[in-house]
Amino acid sequence: MKRFLSAVAARLLETRSTLLVLLVCAAWLAMLAGARSLMLPDEGRYIGVAWAMLRSGDWLTPTLDGLPYFHKPPLFYWLTGLALQLFGVNEWAGRLASVFGALLAVGGLFFFVRRYAGERPATLAAAVLVTQPMFFAGAQYANLDMLVAGMISATIVCAAHAILRLDSGRSYRPALAAAYVFAALGVLAKGLIGIVLPGAIVLAWLLLRGRYRLIPALLALPMIGLFVAVAAPWFVWMQISYHGFWDYFFVYHHFQRFAHTGFSNAQPFWFYLPVLFLGTLPWAPWIWRACAWKYLVDPEKVEIRSLMLVWMLGILVFFSLPNSKLVGYILPALPPLAFLIADGFLDWRQKRQAERAAKPELREQGADASLYLGASLVGGGVLCVVFITLVAVFDSTSTRSLSRQVAPLYSPDEQMVMIDEYEYDLPFYLRPEKDVWVVSDWQDTAAIAARDNWRKELYDAGQFDSAKMREVLLLPGEFVARLCAYTGASLWLWGKTAQAQRYSFLPAEAIAFANARRTVWRLDAEQRRRLKDCQPTPPAG
Repeated sequence: MKRFLSAVAARLLETRSTLLVLLVCAAWLAMLAGARSLMLPDEGRYIGVAWAMLRSGDWLTPTLDGLPYFHKPPLFYWLTGLALQLFGVNEWAGRLASVFGALLAVGGLFFFVRRYAGERPATLAAAVLVTQPMFFAGAQYANLDMLVAGMISATIVCAAHAILRLDSGRSYRPALAAAYVFAALGVLAKGLIGIVLPGAIVLAWLLLRGRYRLIPALLALPMIGLFVAVAAPWFVWMQISYHGFWDYFFVYHHFQRFAHTGFSNAQPFWFYLPVLFLGTLPWAPWIWRACAWKYLVDPEKVEIRSLMLVWMLGILVFFSLPNSKLVGYILPALPPLAFLIADGFLDWRQKRQAERAAKPELREQGADASLYLGASLVGGGVLCVVFITLVAVFDSTSTRSLSRQVAPLYSPDEQMVMIDEYEYDLPFYLRPEKDVWVVSDWQDTAAIAARDNWRKELYDAGQFDSAKMREVLLLPGEFVARLCAYTGASLWLWGKTAQAQRYSFLPAEAIAFANARRTVWRLDAEQRRRLKDCQPTPPAG
């Protein structure tokens, strides 16, 4: 085993092929992307919106159950819709946008580190990054966090490359233009953090290194114009098409949500410290090596090390400030952390080899550094696979299993109804031609506003299209009337098994499928006519 682990480490450190490194990283990150069903709510929601774009042919307006959905900008939906079109409607294609974001982060880190620190630190940094369980899981999870993390990473490394070239009197504009384009794509991926976060990090690094004189050149009007040309058109068009869009998207979803304390997953300020430690196992112990003062101020590598430290701390502090914290927010901090771990390990390895060369009596003491490296690589890879496997086995949120039972009897032109729950992934698995009717108490606006969940998302979306809202969001009384008036062949209803007694007007023989979480009713025309609520009222007398 020791020989195997040492051979793994030696093979990694001797690799000189850039293409091989990137291909292995791509294959590794994409390998298990289709191994499990969609998790709810995030994966079902975001892939469902992308599928709706592909189905409708409207690539400008994101919709959730036919309603304009403006919680997030469209880049993830565009990339996911394209992947679904190219590779088919399946979970693997639905997660490729996240895989792409991860590869962008890996590639940006690799090329920058190779240019300014060398081949070996670049290769090891890429290996450390892709074998961190949190990064690997982020690449396998279809939401916007990994995509914007990739854009932020690419923006920072391109801007830093431009700065270093500008400071040495070399051509810098292509790299700076790339930074502005990636920043614009970051805004299209998740909003203002796409420019605010990398801009703040690069500015802090400039000031720390005393390069404030370069700021005017970095803020050249042509570059700002390039950023606006890429980022602004979609936002302008949505404001023209939907009055109040800017206020809802920027004021509410950026500033108010950042400062508000009532949104989901409230956590203490220090929440991300244990998250980073646990999420980067088995590499986490090497973090302390990178925190040594002599390591950070080494004049040979102070440029890149200071950038990575500012980058990591900037992300960590920014997302620690708001009360609401989600694990995925911290993903942009993982690339610089991977470099600090890799570079710290190589620094330790070099000093250990020098000590052993100077003192022959130390050669037989302690394990070889390659053994530590090989064990960490293999251990990290195993943890990544085990984590995804456990999620696939124990996650029970998806409707995939029940949908597969329904599919042979279901016709896409039949009406689907959801009662007191919106199953985000159901349209993805059953692909109905009509938008789903969602039955709930939509008049209880106080309760809707108090919880950041599916009801609030649909209700907020309905404010941008009141006619469509009346069509798909039904009160219980409206649903009964709609059910009786329905003229199609069959009508399918999805509800919670634990609350099935609330739907006593539905005959027991209409239950088509059920499991511990969900019950599915199928009402044909004859069953609907026999419903008590659908019987005509006899005339008086």
